[in-house]
Amino acid sequence: MSDQPQHRKIDPTRRPVADGNGGAPVTDAGNPAHREWAAAGLDAPDMDTIRAYRLGRLRAELAKRDMAGALLTDPLNIRYALDCPNMQVWCLHNASRYAFVATDGPVVVFDFHNCGHVSSHLPLIDESRPAIAWFYFEAGPRGGELARRWAGEIAALVRSTGGNRRLAIDKCESAGLEALQAEGIDVVAGQAFTEEARKIKHPEEIKAMRRALHCAETGMAEMWRALRPGLTENQLWSILHQVNIARGGEWIETRLLSSGPRTNPWFHECSDRIIEAGDIVSFDTDLIGPYGYCADISRAWVTAVDRPSNVQADLHAIAMEQLETNTALIRPGVSFLELGERSFRLPDDCLANRYSVVLHGVGLCDEYPSVRYPEDVAACGYDGHFEPGMCVCIESYVGRAGGREGVKLERQAVVTETGVEILDRFPLDLIPDI
Repeated sequence: MSDQPQHRKIDPTRRPVADGNGGAPVTDAGNPAHREWAAAGLDAPDMDTIRAYRLGRLRAELAKRDMAGALLTDPLNIRYALDCPNMQVWCLHNASRYAFVATDGPVVVFDFHNCGHVSSHLPLIDESRPAIAWFYFEAGPRGGELARRWAGEIAALVRSTGGNRRLAIDKCESAGLEALQAEGIDVVAGQAFTEEARKIKHPEEIKAMRRALHCAETGMAEMWRALRPGLTENQLWSILHQVNIARGGEWIETRLLSSGPRTNPWFHECSDRIIEAGDIVSFDTDLIGPYGYCADISRAWVTAVDRPSNVQADLHAIAMEQLETNTALIRPGVSFLELGERSFRLPDDCLANRYSVVLHGVGLCDEYPSVRYPEDVAACGYDGHFEPGMCVCIESYVGRAGGREGVKLERQAVVTETGVEILDRFPLDLIPDI
């Protein structure tokens, strides 16, 4: 990496892109999702509106807290603020890409080696620079030296804003924090700023989320049609990946699919277990789809039988009642603690296997807030209140202590002025009629 990096100002007259992938527009001919979305009546989101709204919300949070700006290193926060993805999963564990967002001033993206062209066309970026990578894989024993060089460049940007030296940072290792503090920068933990910005979705974001959900449900339909005895969990799960990627989706956050006795307790990831006739198959999509939006829904199916067993039907009925009860409690002004306290009470023999949350926020991934069961509030619960424009996932897992199987269900919704609107459409039945 050169000691004299070449900074490149972005031409402000360039035409903004209209797609949701931060890259060249995807044509109908190249992506089957466009035909599927049109057939489903799902309008295209206005990405220019989404981009301006999201950056504006982040800057409003920074201004509220008197910040000179923010340094974003989490790829999802960079995606939220600037819609410029690049090697997202790799960058989650290799801090080789970051962005400086002035509260009132320029936006500078620091990109991985020879990647400046990836974001050069995007309308919210004023300047592209090569990143200085100081984590051990890239820097080896020169990490301290490169961290100081990195901090000097960031500090110069903060000083150039002409205001204070308060800088919000979402994630950073200790060597970087120490180097910034040595430069006289007042570092402030910034994850709260980004989560608060991300919690309220613009109506155009909901359009993008509906399309991501449709992509997930298209994959789920293919999974259901393929489900048969003799298929492994991994083989079934791979279908959702293939459908997602072919339609411009990005990745899947977990591998939460299990069958038969591996469904109880929950959180076994998929394996080479062979699915048998009569098995429950439960799964959680956790899919990052087109436009970078998350489709996080769960279903449970019974394999290759005409009807579920009485035990399976009973578990499913409890899960359905839990979903319906908790969904009905959501409306603007209700507090997180109030909803948790009033939420559906699981049978005593299912309580120990309860899911980690009653519900959680969702956007580009699982996001703020997390609403806990009353049993878990003392350990990790917190309060807040629901607002119109929040998107949430309502969770249910029902598996009896010592039981053979469990049912996982989850729905995705947007909080409205009067309650919630469910966004997913795929049937919740153990044997869906599709």
